[in-house]
Amino acid sequence: MKFMTEQLQDTLSMFAFLAIELSILFIGISLLVGALQRHIPPAKIEVLLSAGRGRSYLLAAALGAMTPFCSCSTIPMLKGLIRARAGFGPMMVFLFASPLLNPIIVVLLAATFGLQLTMIYTLAALLVSLVAGYLLQVFGFERTIRSDVLHASDRSSHSTQGDDLPLFQPVVGGCCESPVSIRTASACCGEDAGKAQVTAKGRYHGLWREAWSDFVEVLPYLLLGIGIGSVIYGYMPAAFLEQVAGEDNPFAIPIAAVIGVPLYIRAEAVIPLAAALMSKGVGAGTVLALIIGSAGASLTELILLRSLFTARLLLVFVVVIFAMAMLAGYTTYLLH
Repeated sequence: MKFMTEQLQDTLSMFAFLAIELSILFIGISLLVGALQRHIPPAKIEVLLSAGRGRSYLLAAALGAMTPFCSCSTIPMLKGLIRARAGFGPMMVFLFASPLLNPIIVVLLAATFGLQLTMIYTLAALLVSLVAGYLLQVFGFERTIRSDVLHASDRSSHSTQGDDLPLFQPVVGGCCESPVSIRTASACCGEDAGKAQVTAKGRYHGLWREAWSDFVEVLPYLLLGIGIGSVIYGYMPAAFLEQVAGEDNPFAIPIAAVIGVPLYIRAEAVIPLAAALMSKGVGAGTVLALIIGSAGASLTELILLRSLFTARLLLVFVVVIFAMAMLAGYTTYLLH
């Protein structure tokens, strides 16, 4: 009975600690990201990502890092980039990087695992995203975009009104409170009206409301991950985990990547789970492979991507995420 009580206390203590720490970090970084987004004119996104030069790939990675989307939430933005005729390679970089490199995840990783593992994770995600995006452009994978999507893009290029416009993010103020087109960010009210309302209410009007809304949206996933991680921390036998997924098992990393890819777990939820696994003896490389696999792709995302691309690209997408997870995992074992 005393042993069970100690386990319950450990579980509840871990849950409370992680819930408070990760909640504060999430809200703080969301406020910072929202403030930065206020200074980026959405109309410039199309121009920058359609440049066709090397810098457009880096800009796409930076855009992905600034948009705290989960893997499925990137799809509306990706559809908007297709309709805006952004370069295919940069679009793919954004697709790979967005759910993995946003500041919220990077800060949570650093707070949970330290700077070394965070750097390995970040560099693996960035390098594989850039290389994969470039190679997909070189080998002509833009042909995998579905013809009906391209035709819709052609039609939308002659119109600046209606729900068929690509979405980016809200423009704060009055009737422009809802998401608008990348191409015509101020079309709903007119450029002058939009500027006037932003000036009247302030550039950062609604920033806290947006950050809190994002936090409330992700809170169930966050609490689920913290809850599972806390239970593992309190009750899971360490010997079993060390045997199955410890550093001595050469197949632990590919197993973690294969398990992670089909799942739909936001990185904010899987990070506390991964921390609990590490505390029980699971190798650091295995943990990073699981985080990248689960946060970078999901069955739900693949279904949504099928509405934009042929099956050929979906296969390549899964291979890229798997390779990213493997690279991070084995690099960790070499350096950690």
